[in-house]
Amino acid sequence: MTTLQDFVSSSLPPVGLLRRLAAIFYDSLLLFSVLFFATGLFIALISADSSTHPVLQIYLLIVSFFYFAGFWRRGGQTLGMMAWQIQVQSLEGQTVTWWQIVRRFVMAILSWSIFGLGFFWALWDKKGRTWHDWASGTRLVRRPS
Repeated sequence: MTTLQDFVSSSLPPVGLLRRLAAIFYDSLLLFSVLFFATGLFIALISADSSTHPVLQIYLLIVSFFYFAGFWRRGGQTLGMMAWQIQVQSLEGQTVTWWQIVRRFVMAILSWSIFGLGFFWALWDKKGRTWHDWASGTRLVRRPS
């Protein structure tokens, strides 16, 4: 049975590329601060020259994952997404699952690593989806203010 919330969630408009990029910029500033603190903690605990330590790279990737995953799982919005009134949700309008979060995060990294092509794909997709939207079965919608 479809509830009013499901109907409202499914009828929300998709998010354009510029709004996505604005939220990404905002989140990148916040994530940089988190990673700066996490790096300081790592260096304090591992007293060697750890700036190029391979474990540090993996650790920072895990910290980045949990930055996004925590917000996406608990309300569908990072702080940058909140500022730009964006929410990630499943195609059915529900909270994203952990499996969707993992696929979304991994594919977003791939999307950026190929010169952002996975993000710019939204310009050609009729539904405005990026590669990580498509791969994870999720979508970004614009929340009413």
